[in-house]
Amino acid sequence: MSDHTSTSFGQAAALYDQSRPSYPPELLNRVLETADGPVVDCGAGTGLLTRVLLGLGHEVVAVEPDPLMRQQLRRASPQLTVLEGSAESMPLPDASARAVVFGQAWHWVDVTAASREADRILTSGGCLILVWNIRNEGAGWVRALTEVMGRSPAESLILGPGPAVAAPFRLDRLETADWDRVVTPETIRGLVRSRSPYLNAIPAEQRRVDAAVDRLLAEHPAIQGKVQFALPYRTYAFRYTR
Repeated sequence: MSDHTSTSFGQAAALYDQSRPSYPPELLNRVLETADGPVVDCGAGTGLLTRVLLGLGHEVVAVEPDPLMRQQLRRASPQLTVLEGSAESMPLPDASARAVVFGQAWHWVDVTAASREADRILTSGGCLILVWNIRNEGAGWVRALTEVMGRSPAESLILGPGPAVAAPFRLDRLETADWDRVVTPETIRGLVRSRSPYLNAIPAEQRRVDAAVDRLLAEHPAIQGKVQFALPYRTYAFRYTR
């Protein structure tokens, strides 16, 4: 991965795993057919996407650069093959995977090098799939949450120009799914604290964000006093072929 902040998440690996959303299985089914051969989950993190792929019946190999994230991943899925590596350097043979999937990770890569590496390890007819969960800001309290914690690099990319992928890949299709995640106030606090802008902020800025999130949870009429509430997401899945 090309940005040093891509490996800052390990310091909050357990919180990341608890607070970040999973991925809608039906969306993954639409872009990735179940068949023989391994699927590589690159930038697998703690395995949020990995576990969905395993549940759908795929053979999965996880690649992750951060040692603390790999440790959390192995605890959650001890039977899984977990390799140290990055988008630009995956420790896999040529033409050995039928798909390479990036969940919440492609915005950290060197696009040219990562595209070349995906091309190298994919079999003929293999595909590259890029997936992101983005909060749906149609709800006023969600917009207010974004104002408090700022946009992440992923959100800026997907709500802006969209992902760039280099040759020989071309966009085959884009699929989306809208869904709600039931969360608690503590989930929201953990979500904020597991994001790269927060993890890389100075302590004074972290305290400012924490206080603003607490005010939002206590005062916004849509969620005030609620033990649980729905956080809406739109998940994007970009499928590329050669």
